[in-house]
Amino acid sequence: MRRRHHFHMDHAGHSVSATVQTGHTVEVEVLVDGKATGYATTHDDHPVTVHVELPTDPPSQVAVRATPGPGVPRCFLEATGAEPQVMSPRPY
Repeated sequence: MRRRHHFHMDHAGHSVSATVQTGHTVEVEVLVDGKATGYATTHDDHPVTVHVELPTDPPSQVAVRATPGPGVPRCFLEATGAEPQVMSPRPY
């Protein structure tokens, strides 16, 4: 059964959102400031990392690491020189 899970975090003045669609093939889409900037797939409960760029001056690289399972999916925002931060789940 496929389900969508949404996550969000504000980082460096920008909105970073992730949607994890679970199932046999897991799809992860990352939006920065409402624009789709990254996409990846994985199988079953295998973690996947999506690298995206924030429109800062100069642009900065961050990554969203999605762990689809087991259980409820989780997402972490990984930025250079900082500990990974847990992205907040969104109920919609």
